[in-house]
Formats: sequence, structure tokens, C-alpha cells
Amino acid sequence: MPHPRVVITNRPFPETVALLAPHAVLDVNGSPEPWTPDEVRDRCREATGLLAFMTDRIDAAFLDACPALRVVGAALKGYDNIDVAAAAARGVTVTIVPDLLTVPTAELAIGLMLALGRHIVAGDRDIRRNGFSGWRPRLYGAGLFGATVGILGFGKVGQAIAARLLPFGCRLLAHDASVTTIAPPLDAAVTLAGRDMLLRESDVVVLALPLTADTLHLIDATALARMKPSAHLVNPARGSLVDEAAVADALAAGRLAGYAADVFECEDWARFDRPDAIEPRLAAPDAPTVLTPHIGSAVTELRREIERSAAESILDVLQGRPPVHAVTLRDTVPC
Repeated sequence: MPHPRVVITNRPFPETVALLAPHAVLDVNGSPEPWTPDEVRDRCREATGLLAFMTDRIDAAFLDACPALRVVGAALKGYDNIDVAAAAARGVTVTIVPDLLTVPTAELAIGLMLALGRHIVAGDRDIRRNGFSGWRPRLYGAGLFGATVGILGFGKVGQAIAARLLPFGCRLLAHDASVTTIAPPLDAAVTLAGRDMLLRESDVVVLALPLTADTLHLIDATALARMKPSAHLVNPARGSLVDEAAVADALAAGRLAGYAADVFECEDWARFDRPDAIEPRLAAPDAPTVLTPHIGSAVTELRREIERSAAESILDVLQGRPPVHAVTLRDTVPC
């Protein structure tokens, strides 16, 4: 019996290929650039399995063009770029990697807070441009000790961020409509707050939410107006949680002190109306921003493990075993 065909849409680790190769005919993207949506669809027309990444959009039209598909193993935690209902209706199993991305995302969130508040990127840029001749009274910023940090979203990522902030001596607020109690040891350090209170009182607001219809542009002009003009906004979660144009307006008007992001509206394939690029004012040379290219999970050993988990889920389905991390219609997008 011929092996099933499995498509891997972005350049994988050799170990991922080695795991799948004995059991499938592989079509592997060996380039650092993702295939276009049309190319992914064309390569998947006769595929049984798909190892998908953030760059892929799996919707009803895609699934109808790929009738042999049985499993989408997503190397993802959030899966807003995959229409799970459409997949279920066509008998396609969708699996995710729910836990491996939590810690590196939380670590990057802390790094973004520090880089923004302490002008780390601006200082590095200044030395590269102008050299260094000794200390001067400039680039004074904001530390985390004694600051109020508000975490919007208190699932696994939000809790991991809070846990890593404990040694910094912050006052920690959290808001999540689905969370009514906090388990030890965070219960002694984190206060559940209403969203308006959190925005109003926080020196740093960090986002740890999935992208859904309810959270799209959660941080818009109205939300920004509730924040302190001295506050910083940090987004390691999903770009479209934020209205980037509204953030740029607030920065320009002095109604927000800084913005740090690892994610951007232009990459959210769940939105057909997503912009083509990052709001240009956020990337201006002297903008009070810190921007990183979606490296929240870019820790080598963890990325290797993420791919391994996704590949094993594909093998489970192809070999008739129930995968461990299948998404059901009862699930919400995790964060």
C-alpha cells in the first residue's frame, strides 16, 4: 500500500523530516520563505496530512480543494488561522501544540517590557551610530520595580508572565472574563480587576489573549484613552488585538509612552481585511517602540520539540490512533 502524502509548508528541522519520512511521501518546503497560499493549496490537493504553521490559512475553500486531507498538525498554540468547524465538517482532524509555546512567549514578554522601559534598543542604536564616550544624563526610562503591570488575559501565558514578574517587585493586576479565582502561589500576588480599572491604573499593559471576534481591536482608541499617558503597551500575543493606527496616533499625541510588539495585524490570516504591512509610524526610526519579528517561540530546542509534537500528531491520525492534542468545537483558542 503506498504511503500517504504529507506536506510541510515551512522549512522544518531535519529531525521532523526523519520522523515522518518512513511513513509518508513528503513534500517539504526547504526555503526560509513560506509558500504562497495558492502553492500550499496546490501541493495539498492530494495530501493526506499537512504540517501547518502561522503563515498558513486553512479555511473551507482550502479544505474543499484538498478532499484527501485527513489531518492538519499545526505547529501552533493559537489556531485562529484554521477554521476548525469547517475541518470538523469535512472529517479533518486539527491538532495543536498547547503547552510548549507558553514559557518562551512569557520570557519574550518580559524582555519586551524591559527593552521598552529601559530604552535598551535606543541605547544600542545610539552606540552603533555615535560611539560611546562615557555616561551622560540621558535615556532615563521606567523600571519594573514598584510598577503596576496589568495582564489582559490570564490563561497559561498570562499566568506564566505573572510568575516571571514576581521577583521584579511589581503590583500585578489581571483581567480575564473566564477567570474568577487565582490558584496559589499567584493568588497572593495577583489581583483580579475589571478591564477599565486595569487600563486606568497600569504602568505597563501586556496582552495575553487569543484572537477572536470579541478580542479583535480590543485595544483601540477608546481603550488607549483610558490608559495613563506614561503607560507602555506590550503585545506578544496576536497583532490584531491592537488597532495599530490608533496606537500610532496615541504615541504621536503623547497619550501613550511606548509600544512593544512581537506580532502584527498584517500576519493575522484569520482576517480577510488584514493590512498589507505594519503601520509605518510604529517602525519609524525614532518611534518609541520595540518591534521583534514574531520570535516569541523562537528557542531552538523548543521549536524542534514543537515540530516533533505536531508531526507525531499527524502520524497518530494516519496510523489510526487518537491524537493527544486534537482541537474540538468545544475548545476556544488557547493562550
